[in-house]
Amino acid sequence: MRMTNLAKSAGDCPFRRDVTAGLAAMPKSVPAKYFYDAEGSRLFEAICELPDYYPTRTEIALLRSTAPEIARHIRPGAALVEFGSGASIKTRLLLDAAPQLGAYVPIDISETALSQAVKAIATDYPALKVSPITGDFTKPLTLPEAIRARPIVGFFPGSTIGNFTPAQAAPLLARARTLLGERASFLVSADLVKPIQTLLAAYNDPQGVTAAFNKNLLVRINRELGGDFDLDSFDHRAVWNEEDSRIEMHLVSRQTQQVGIGDDIFDLAEGETIHTENSYKFTPSMIADIAARGGWRVETAWVSDAQPFATFLLKAA
Repeated sequence: MRMTNLAKSAGDCPFRRDVTAGLAAMPKSVPAKYFYDAEGSRLFEAICELPDYYPTRTEIALLRSTAPEIARHIRPGAALVEFGSGASIKTRLLLDAAPQLGAYVPIDISETALSQAVKAIATDYPALKVSPITGDFTKPLTLPEAIRARPIVGFFPGSTIGNFTPAQAAPLLARARTLLGERASFLVSADLVKPIQTLLAAYNDPQGVTAAFNKNLLVRINRELGGDFDLDSFDHRAVWNEEDSRIEMHLVSRQTQQVGIGDDIFDLAEGETIHTENSYKFTPSMIADIAARGGWRVETAWVSDAQPFATFLLKAA
């Protein structure tokens, strides 16, 4: 690898800093949170509609059937704080089941996706106080003062916790505990272990939508960071890592090549990969352990029968 100006470029913005650091590492990687520009968010919504992509469909069915019971754990006037709100589709199931909610605080790294979701929620739920936060929930954030005065319910849907290693997930839950407060409750969804073929089919769709989603990360790097990635020189690959209980997504270099981001040049060998995402599959005991290390305890859990998937209600320990 030859880098001519890494120190200077790394200070430009968090996106550039993280990408250049990840491409300089061995093995190479880019954080999955950078998937979600406007096009990435659109492609992910398309993935959720695919026949073999079970997580969203299963989670929505589970949430629809359990929302009335979940609502009984929500106090009057409470604020629902959602981590990674996206299109807020699942949120509506909770809002409809829990009209006692007084406020909604969506947190999302994509300003475009957040503004669209906020506009739709504010229109359809006019009595609800909506206070969006554009930001990275893996970093320290602060709730508005008026929100902190309310009972707080965190909402972390989409099995997004599975995108973090267990070593990363516990500190993430600890930061969420600090943000939400010691008297908060926290709804966290997680995909559970299941047959390998089911998992591989969900992340290797024949329509190529997941491949386009993965490669859109390179499109974004080219557009926003001055990269010169040739998309045709990379293949999408999703594999099951049995030892770590996770699906891994990679971009595989089809040839020996150099790629540039501004003045920074990176060498890739044929077959070398850029690791773009993990999707961990859990057992309930794994979630309980991660939660405990993050300062939470599992109060109850709702598990789907169709494809094992669960929503956990956590309380501050």
